[in-house]
Amino acid sequence: MAGERSPLLSHGVFSVVGDDRGSPGAAERSSGDSPRKLNTFFGVMVPTILSMFSIILFLRTGFVVGHAGLLQGLLMLAVAYFIISLTILSICAISTNGAVQGGGAYFMISRSLGPEFGGSIGLMFFLAKVCACGVYVLGLVEAILDVFGQDAAVGVAEGLHVLPQGYWFSVLYSSAVLLLCLLVCLVGAHIYAKASFVIFLIVTVAVLSILISPLVVAPRQFSFMHALGPNRTIVFNTSYTGFNASTLASNLASGYSLDFSTNRVMSFSTVFAVMFTSCTGIMAGANMSGELKNPSVAIPKGTIMAVLYTLVVYVLFFFMVSSTCERLLLINEFGVFQRINVWPPFVTIGVYCASLSAAMCSMIGASRILHALALDKLFGLPLAPAAITSHSGNPWVSVLYTWALVQCTVFAGQLNVIAALVTVFYLLAYAAVDLACLALEWASAPNFRPTFQLFSWHTCLLGMLSCLVMMFVIDAVYSSASIAVLLLLLLFLHYRSPTSSWGYISQALIFHQVRKYLLMLDSRKDHVKFWRPQVLLMVANPRSSCQLIRFVNQLKKGGLFVLGHVQLGDLDMLPADPVQQQYNFWLSLVDKLGVKAFVDLTLSPSVRQGTQHLLRITGLGGMKPNTLVLGFYDNCYPEDYFLQDPAFHEGAAGGSSAAGDDFGVDLPSLQAHFPPVRHTESPRCLQPAEYVGIISDAIKMGKNVCLGRYFAQLPAELGGVGTKGDGAGLTIDAWPSDLLSAGSGGSDADVCSLFLLQMACVLNMASRWRRARLRVFLCVEAESGESGWLAREERFRELLSKLRIRAAIRIVAWDTVARRLRDVSAPPAAADETLRAVNTLLKEHSLSAAVRFLYLPCPPNNTSQSQQYLAQLDVISQGLGPTILIHGLTPVTCTEL
Repeated sequence: MAGERSPLLSHGVFSVVGDDRGSPGAAERSSGDSPRKLNTFFGVMVPTILSMFSIILFLRTGFVVGHAGLLQGLLMLAVAYFIISLTILSICAISTNGAVQGGGAYFMISRSLGPEFGGSIGLMFFLAKVCACGVYVLGLVEAILDVFGQDAAVGVAEGLHVLPQGYWFSVLYSSAVLLLCLLVCLVGAHIYAKASFVIFLIVTVAVLSILISPLVVAPRQFSFMHALGPNRTIVFNTSYTGFNASTLASNLASGYSLDFSTNRVMSFSTVFAVMFTSCTGIMAGANMSGELKNPSVAIPKGTIMAVLYTLVVYVLFFFMVSSTCERLLLINEFGVFQRINVWPPFVTIGVYCASLSAAMCSMIGASRILHALALDKLFGLPLAPAAITSHSGNPWVSVLYTWALVQCTVFAGQLNVIAALVTVFYLLAYAAVDLACLALEWASAPNFRPTFQLFSWHTCLLGMLSCLVMMFVIDAVYSSASIAVLLLLLLFLHYRSPTSSWGYISQALIFHQVRKYLLMLDSRKDHVKFWRPQVLLMVANPRSSCQLIRFVNQLKKGGLFVLGHVQLGDLDMLPADPVQQQYNFWLSLVDKLGVKAFVDLTLSPSVRQGTQHLLRITGLGGMKPNTLVLGFYDNCYPEDYFLQDPAFHEGAAGGSSAAGDDFGVDLPSLQAHFPPVRHTESPRCLQPAEYVGIISDAIKMGKNVCLGRYFAQLPAELGGVGTKGDGAGLTIDAWPSDLLSAGSGGSDADVCSLFLLQMACVLNMASRWRRARLRVFLCVEAESGESGWLAREERFRELLSKLRIRAAIRIVAWDTVARRLRDVSAPPAAADETLRAVNTLLKEHSLSAAVRFLYLPCPPNNTSQSQQYLAQLDVISQGLGPTILIHGLTPVTCTEL
């Protein structure tokens, strides 16, 4: 059986998953070739802390407090951590509900929501990691230029300020940093993991130095000069006061002003977008899932501890800078911590290490997501090379892909420019994680039992809504565009219809909702106003019944449609139930024919008993068949429809299994499963008495009965898949009189006749028949005189008007036939002549119709008359073309509103 790590299946759930040891990426998936080495601290806590600190802690804490003030800054921090805390609860729940493989968040989402949603969100999350890597690289370059860059006002090198500045120089420096990250990532994630602990120690020393500096460093004055254009500079004079109550009071309220790096006035949303970038590292540990010893334990434990640690540090930093630095200093100096530190190189080294670490972590995480996408073959050839790995299991091609895209993001030139885009992408990914957990919780699947219990559907829903709201608060344009891209990816993947062994959360949710509504669908509350056909069509061999299947599909009018089949046999004499293996073939047939039908198969010693079983047990609650449809019983040898329809030819559109949507049943297998049609040497498995007995059983059980004949002659435009037509120029004929009973001429409003009219009207409402002309034939005797005809026609026209049935009424004189039917003493030969006269009458008036509805008389109680009954039906319908003989028992028409 295919496992959770299995790529998308090309032959469905009934296929054997092939040995992929020789495929690209097999080395990484093999536990022997790529052992998991990282524990909770090194694999989750350290990457998460470094990603959440990164450039924002050291270079944007003062920026946030300076513009937003302490109170709004703490509010931003509370909102951000509230959102990520809810998302962390969802991450912990999903990650403790089973084995987590490489791909981190993408793996969790795709295995929970299915390939369409998982693939689209996975690609969006990959892009978020790419943009985040660009942010960290640009922040690192900004920190480097702050120390070594030439003064913008002077424009010459002085002391350590030797690096020229400008847009293209920033891009050049960023490219060099990216190249360094690329080299490390090409060596492998284990090098980063080994170096990350050293980096963590350095960053911790830098953080401690910042916290103790106000206790040591005396107040001092600063002067800054910023270039706002080629010929314009502004000088700022401000001070560091040390811990001071007046400074704290002045920094409590917000003071949004111009950002010198982007020349834009800041607001709550733009500052929050920059600050929230520091919270985008919560999945750094989850993205390393492929290298973790025990990801189900390490991810929740390490992520929660890392988030609590970073929250404490951020709160301390907010209080410290708001109590010691004037607002102008915070707004105009991104490197304020270096200016006020007991030894500035502490901060400089911490900034460089944290930024470089976060950039490499993002590049590694993004490459692992892309590699997982490539292994799952969701996007086909464009991502196929990303599945290639080195001998050690490092996905070096996906690393190159990631590096190339990050290189494109650095052309933004400034960290603040793309901060909003990064935040929006991450919020969308977090919302998807919350949605995945919410869907699993709502589906109430028995196998969703995570060991982490500190969550509920309320936290999932609140987390998802919070993410979506903050997306639009930050940037409505980016948010709308990202959702539009997500929808396009969803449509693309849905169009490709990838088949997977992961399971589909949509199926679990549908099951949950359908069960609930089926319980609410009370058959005791049925009303004739809302009656609709619910059909059980018995199919012996689909090769000869495809046209009838498609016709009944148009006749169901949104009702239940079930294909039933009886496999002859006795379970006591068989080692296993042969029916279970057949369902997939029948479901594939339904897909191939393009009909909306269920399939119900049974094993029985006889067709009659099997049909009784299906009539009793098919459906649930209020959704049970009320109409039985059978093919006609005659001596004709059917044609093989599989040989006629292009959809069943190899190489035809939709006929190839290359698309991977056949669930293990390709076209040759489908054709081989169903036996050849009956021919001259084939014995019949159904005798006339049994066939008539099936009709009698259905009537006894209160089911309407329809017999379909000559539907192999149905025009292709009225039944074929992909054909277009609305029935223009065609006619539907309804004969509501019992043509085998002389007394039926004056009774066209009994239950059976009204049921026949209803079915003809339902067909006329179908899309392929909506412009066909409905004709109703009334059989009258000339002896009644013209006034009798007109009176009967008027009564029937009034009936049709009350029933809202638009039809043309045709009067047919059948005096000769009626007299013969009344002559009970006539010899058998005369009876045959009468039947042929009925057939001639039908041909005379209804031969040109596309389909005709005839009254089906009640079958005889005496089984010895079964052959005679079938012979009568055969004669009256001989050579007519597509014909439905109907015996209705259910009141279906209504004149009420």
